[in-house]
Amino acid sequence: MNLELFIAKRLITGKGDKSSISAPIIKIAIAAIAIGVVMMLIALASGAGLKEKIREKIAAFNGHIQIYNYDNNRSDVSVEALSLQQDFYPEFTSVEGVNHVQAVAVKAGIIRTEKTFEGILAKGVGADFKWDSFNEFLVEGKLPNFSGELNQEALLSKVLAQKLELKVGDTFLAIFLKEGDPSRPPNNRRFTVKGIYESGFEELDASYILVDLRHIQRMNRWNENQIGHFEVFLDDFDKLEQKTGEIYDKTLSTLDTQNIKNKYFKIFEWLPLFDFNIALIIGIMIIVGGINMITALLVLILERTPMIGVLKALGSSNWSIRKMFLINAAYLIFLGLFWGNLLGLGLIYLQNRFQFLKFPNPEEYYVTYIPVSIDVPTIIILNVGVMVLCLLMLLIPSYAISKIAPVKAIKFE
Repeated sequence: MNLELFIAKRLITGKGDKSSISAPIIKIAIAAIAIGVVMMLIALASGAGLKEKIREKIAAFNGHIQIYNYDNNRSDVSVEALSLQQDFYPEFTSVEGVNHVQAVAVKAGIIRTEKTFEGILAKGVGADFKWDSFNEFLVEGKLPNFSGELNQEALLSKVLAQKLELKVGDTFLAIFLKEGDPSRPPNNRRFTVKGIYESGFEELDASYILVDLRHIQRMNRWNENQIGHFEVFLDDFDKLEQKTGEIYDKTLSTLDTQNIKNKYFKIFEWLPLFDFNIALIIGIMIIVGGINMITALLVLILERTPMIGVLKALGSSNWSIRKMFLINAAYLIFLGLFWGNLLGLGLIYLQNRFQFLKFPNPEEYYVTYIPVSIDVPTIIILNVGVMVLCLLMLLIPSYAISKIAPVKAIKFE
């Protein structure tokens, strides 16, 4: 029988000390651990969720990687045509981790109404367009259908719709200058608002409308096998830089590649600040929880001083007695972790389901509500890390047991 574990269990399950001085201190220590775990889980979930949501929104407009003709000079507007007949389209089989490739073209223009006008970027998309994210962005109407005959449907942002005073079902005139000779009469196209979206990225929402790719091809005098650029979507965003290099190597020497980290470098330079803030919160919470556990352990030692004296008199070693109290402390930490996980994961689930926590200034974070995302390995690592670090912090105060003399301890009151 393990003596240390046996005595530790008796200390944990004992009923005689529930009204002692250590009882409220132990409850405070458990509460501190629980609150700390709740804060750490929320920090991890909100930080990961926000980064993931921002990446998804940027990728919805650009894909993860763009493949351009060098003559385009990475411009948002499609200047030179790129052949649709490529080895990597429609399936990029030569590079693992690519889940979708789509062909698009962009043309700058102006939307004109009776009252006002706005500059826009008309993004031409086809039947291969990945609508997944725009399903989430859609706030009114329906998504356009560009898989059949050429139509006049367009998807407008809420920002543009409000500025132009347009709603679902309205028609509007879009004017596009002809490439190469701006003095020639412009191309006029009349579109119908099929749906209205809101992504949260005002700089993108204020510019982009989605129309049938064939309109852009006709205005640029391209044939059906000519497009502006390709957009590539990956399975794993963490491999973005690696896959950018692999895709560049697998494409023709006349083609260039660019990923969204390079295109929107200011945003992606800002995102790592979340990691620093999360690390800071976790560090502070572990220190606070550890200090409370140290206090609880010292109070337990003080309260059990006569017992320590008796055990020493019976021949127990200092380390054996320290183990008893460390096992007791581990149990208290476990209780704190249990309640912290229960409350923290419950709040994360409710936020993910009902999105009741909103940003007071959503334009600064590109989302209206606080997104959350957390996985099982992260939860396990967090809990194991808190348990181990707290126990390591308790090793030093538990050394106080070795300073207790048996004779004085037995007489201690």
